[in-house]
Amino acid sequence: MNIVYFTHSLRSDWNHGNAHFVRGVLSELQARGHSVRAFEPQTNWSAQNLVADAGEDALQAYRSVYPHLQATLYDPQNSDAASALQDADLVIVHEWNDPVLVAQIGQKRRGARWKLLFHDTHHRAASAPHEMAAYDLSQYDGVLAFGNVIRDLYLQNGWAKRAWTWHEAADTRVFRREVEGEKISSSSQSDLPPSSLLPPPSLVWIGNWGDDERTRELEEFLIRPVAELGLKAEIFGVRYPEAAKRALCDAGIEYGGYLPNFRAPEIFARHAVTVHVPRRPYVEKLPGIPTIRPFEALACGIPLVSAPWNDDENLFRPGEDFLVARDGGEMKTHLRAVLGEPELRQSLITHGLETIRARHTCAHRVDELLGVVEELN
Repeated sequence: MNIVYFTHSLRSDWNHGNAHFVRGVLSELQARGHSVRAFEPQTNWSAQNLVADAGEDALQAYRSVYPHLQATLYDPQNSDAASALQDADLVIVHEWNDPVLVAQIGQKRRGARWKLLFHDTHHRAASAPHEMAAYDLSQYDGVLAFGNVIRDLYLQNGWAKRAWTWHEAADTRVFRREVEGEKISSSSQSDLPPSSLLPPPSLVWIGNWGDDERTRELEEFLIRPVAELGLKAEIFGVRYPEAAKRALCDAGIEYGGYLPNFRAPEIFARHAVTVHVPRRPYVEKLPGIPTIRPFEALACGIPLVSAPWNDDENLFRPGEDFLVARDGGEMKTHLRAVLGEPELRQSLITHGLETIRARHTCAHRVDELLGVVEELN
């Protein structure tokens, strides 16, 4: 198939977690012989912030890991990007795109042979429904939603004719377990290192601060436990206000700033444990949607302790794939256990890898996508 994907940015993952998943899915489609093209607005919020943070060269850094992927840049004001659709078989438009472009592509769908899908990976359908109602999806064949709650909202509100759940997943070509800088085959089922190769007892968190959506949660489940346990810890991410940076410093946590997402495996490899702290809108309004971070962490074989979220879609095996802390005190207890009990560490690594490899890779999601296309034919 000839597949066209309209993304906010393929080049930049600065506060743009969907880039991780899109790169993995497009890579998998290419590996299966499909032709893929990614279109990106020449000027976009994520890319502009990446340049301001890390310089112009950072926009091409992803190609060191994804040399086969190239973003076609266009000016939404002065060009008709939809003209590239005439040879397409499948077109996917991400929800970070301008509603005008979304509608324009929809109008091009009239009478065309290609299939058209809208891809939603955000909580706005639940937290800001008026914004999503502004998208004209009347000519779209359906919506790919990254959780059942979002899928159901599209159908209940009449925003789309059809909708399917399409969770994010780990790109296991990139997100794999590393030991001393050497990657272990993602197909291996016995890649646990001897205890002498385990990283030092330290914690890492990779995540953005972002709009006060989890400020209290980060204090309770990350900053305070690290300080009270006296752990060596590093945090990477963007949009941290000065008050947050001071809080990290006071807790003895090293702030590393922006991290290209494809470097996460090497960062995980030098730490003993990570945590997941979901944003409040996901916990309160989007049960069953963990965001992409846990998928990638488990794929890298690092033990994970999560703040509470309701896995009502049965994506994982809480208590086996990762531990769940109901409050800050339990987070301290779990972190202490993971760092002090090698058997627990290895059990979490083994089970987490098993679940990712069995159910949550970009290869699995491409299978699901092709199933949707077949259903539409």
